[in-house]
Amino acid sequence: MSGYIDLHSHWIPGIDDGAPDVAEGLAILRALGDIGFAKVVATPHMRTGMFDNERGELERAFQKMLIEVRRHPGLPDVSLGSEHHLDDVVFDRLTKGLGLPYEPARTAALIEFPTDHFPLRYRERLFDLRVKRIRPVLAHPERYRPVWKDKALLEPLLDGGALLLLDVGALVGKYGRAPKKAAFEMLEAGFYYAACSDAHRASDAREVGRAIKELYAVMGREEAEFLLIEGPRNILEGTVKD
Repeated sequence: MSGYIDLHSHWIPGIDDGAPDVAEGLAILRALGDIGFAKVVATPHMRTGMFDNERGELERAFQKMLIEVRRHPGLPDVSLGSEHHLDDVVFDRLTKGLGLPYEPARTAALIEFPTDHFPLRYRERLFDLRVKRIRPVLAHPERYRPVWKDKALLEPLLDGGALLLLDVGALVGKYGRAPKKAAFEMLEAGFYYAACSDAHRASDAREVGRAIKELYAVMGREEAEFLLIEGPRNILEGTVKD
């Protein structure tokens, strides 16, 4: 199967912990295309004190890389978003329209929590984003330590309209036993709305390909293709139903 849509990847070079140069950025896109992705959204980090990227800088970096992408026919379609760390500065940007929601609808944005704890007032902040007509898409929840102990922590977020985005690499143990276990449990519970690669290097595509096969084996074709195609498309187009 092909036509997958990747809502989370790091192929724009030199701006975060993703591709270090143009060649690697192109290699990431080529490798993801080879395993069935027809569209790949760049989601470089926006994280205070670590990746101090602002919207204008990311837009310029994307446009510069887009020139290179267009020189190489056969790569997936691309667009730009950001992985917004839910700190004070980035949250303020999002509420003021200075973040990078998913295009074309711009009604959903990728949100990241710290690995070891949920931010203070996270429920209120996600509610505030919904008031601003931005639906939170929570990146790789299976990798958050609080979730390993109590997956019920996510239920109020789901009830509030947040969507959970699976990093498929977790299914093949890329991040260790606890994230793998959590990912399978959340799949079984029906928590996820979409799945992604979170690719930082071209070599990540090998694990992503294996993980997609595992996703099909565990969930069946219809559900796997919802997570890889229909769910991501709904997010991009703003057609997610409450």
